[in-house]
Amino acid sequence: MKTKQNQKENKKGVVLEALPNVFFKVKLEDGREVLAHLSGKMRLNFIRVFPGDDVLVEISDYDEKRGRIVYRGRMDHLTH
Repeated sequence: MKTKQNQKENKKGVVLEALPNVFFKVKLEDGREVLAHLSGKMRLNFIRVFPGDDVLVEISDYDEKRGRIVYRGRMDHLTH
């Protein structure tokens, strides 16, 4: 059961650069840049992410400069 403490912060962003080991540099809507990696489900389903793609990033509670990419695609229909 998720409580308010365990909920992650999701932000929309654009991939700027692809780095080794499935890491990406992502620019968020608010102007910050974070280092993000692909979530396990995206790796298992071979979802590819390229520079310029719109992504949804789950920001880490411990380090606000790191995150996990949980969705790739059009962001106009998301309400996060």
